[in-house]
Order: sequence, then structure tokens, then C-alpha cells
Amino acid sequence: MGYVNDHDWAKDIAQESFVTIWQQLPKFRGEAAIGTWIFRITSNHCLRQIERQNRMPRSEMPEQIIDHIEPDREPQVQFLYKCIAELPETDRIIISLELEDIKQAEIAKIVGLSETNIRVKVHRIKERLAKKFENYEH
Repeated sequence: MGYVNDHDWAKDIAQESFVTIWQQLPKFRGEAAIGTWIFRITSNHCLRQIERQNRMPRSEMPEQIIDHIEPDREPQVQFLYKCIAELPETDRIIISLELEDIKQAEIAKIVGLSETNIRVKVHRIKERLAKKFENYEH
């Protein structure tokens, strides 16, 4: 959902990803964790769909997030997701995985960058988001 910000589109991509995973399972070589392999396939599906459709609603927030947010923090969380949606694709993937508590070593494998580069990118992304929040709160 974090890639496309469209619930129906995310469900379609998830279904396509599961079909691909099922078809490619015999080819899994075990060089990486199964979760990393599955996530990489799913990420690739998302990125290909984004490229094909060349659309990304940048101001809309998924409706189901609102149900899980405390009322007083709702505007801040919506602003955070809006800011994340405005990031470049790779940064959006990295910070989304970081927010899901995926280890940076796994993120590095998924994205195809070094672990050191991921640490630097996470730090810079957090700095950019913090600056946006400073401006938002003033």
C-alpha cells in the first residue's frame, strides 16, 4: 500500500505478486532469506506498475490508516505519509521498510545497495522529514 497509495491497485499488485511467487518458487535458490526474495518480487511488481501507469496520487492518504490513529495525532500522521509519498521511489521504499522494522541489512539486499549506503540514506531521509515537520508545526 505504501508504494501506490491506492487500495484497489495495491490489491491487484499483491495478487499478481503472489501468482509470480507461486510460479517462481521452484527457481528459488536459497541465496537470500525467503522473505527477502518474496519482498523483492513484490517490490519489482510495484515499481513496474508505477512505471507503466506513471501515476502516483501524492496528496491522498489511504482511508484505512485513519481507523488506527489516535485522533489528536491524525493530522501529523497524514502529513508524514504525504511527505513520504513525495519522496523519490528508492527513498520511499527504504523509509517504508525502515518504518516496518526491517533490518537495514535486509533493506540493502532488497534495494540492491550496500548496508552503509542504506544507513546514510535512512539518516538523510529522516533529516528531510524532520525539516518538513518543523515547517509544518510552525
